Amino acid sequence: MRHQIAGRKLSRPTAQRWALYRNLVTDLFKYEKIITTEAKAKEIRGLAEKMITLGKEGSLASRRRALAFVTDKKIVGRIFGEFAPRYAQRPGGYTRLVKLGRRVGDGAPLVQLEMVE
Repeated sequence: MRHQIAGRKLSRPTAQRWALYRNLVTDLFKYEKIITTEAKAKEIRGLAEKMITLGKEGSLASRRRALAFVTDKKIVGRIFGEFAPRYAQRPGGYTRLVKLGRRVGDGAPLVQLEMVE
């Protein structure tokens, strides 16, 4: 039984899974929208929102925590300089999932994960 076991393994070892999450979150902040599978998008949505919350906090410690997760220093600057002021009055829900249908090769459900305006 899987009682109280949250999250998806995505058929990957832990290190590969976290590297995938970090790269997807970095790309989301870089391009402001990405197309990926529904399972991956649902997993990284919460991680991306935590990064924006760190940006809204604005302290040096929160910047270092963001740098430990996001793989690009310029993107962290963008989180703290662009995204944090944009969502300053918003209490949460910084991302949106838009379903796009199924992928041709394997039929996986695709979604577009985007930042809310």
